[in-house]
Amino acid sequence: MTEILEDEPAVAAALFGTRIDVARDFTRNLADQGEELGLIGPLELPRLWSRHILNCAIVGPLLRPGRVGDVGSGAGLPGLVLAIARPDVSFVLIEPMERRVAWLNDQVNALALDNVSVERARAEDLRLDEPLDQVTARAVSAFRTLIPLTAPLVRAGGELVLMKGAAASAEVEAAAKAIRKYGLSNVAVIPLGEGVLDDVTRVITATVGESPIGG
Repeated sequence: MTEILEDEPAVAAALFGTRIDVARDFTRNLADQGEELGLIGPLELPRLWSRHILNCAIVGPLLRPGRVGDVGSGAGLPGLVLAIARPDVSFVLIEPMERRVAWLNDQVNALALDNVSVERARAEDLRLDEPLDQVTARAVSAFRTLIPLTAPLVRAGGELVLMKGAAASAEVEAAAKAIRKYGLSNVAVIPLGEGVLDDVTRVITATVGESPIGG
């Protein structure tokens, strides 16, 4: 049985504002091509808006004008969604897989996103001309594993904004050693979307210090 794309939730227009039409175009493109390209699973269409698009968009207010990296962009979640919601922010989408990089570039062009660039690289191998102001990631790996991948990309005083699941607080506890090594401070778990989305989005935020100890 062919899965049917979820109807657009009413809250989508509020989250995207004047950018809602671009968000609709991206969602439709992902629905049409995502499974074939291996970007989303076969059962995701009935929850594509609520579980994926809005789950990412709710993070938008945490971003500041500047350069934001998205590690492991994959289908563009959250990078492309946030680039749509926050046209005042410049995004660097970081993705190692060629077919996913091709998808990201196709969407940047199709949606006329002039605030996005795409880098084909693993985060640990990426060399940027200037450090980023913030870095985000979604469903990449555990917090303690993400820290050495993301913190070196961010300027001192910049911020990690990492999307996590219900075990976010436990991940912070398990990452104590990496938090110390990379000089992170103000580590917090922020729940987003309570009373707005069906499922709460949890984000781990942390301020990045100077160069990591021994790094």
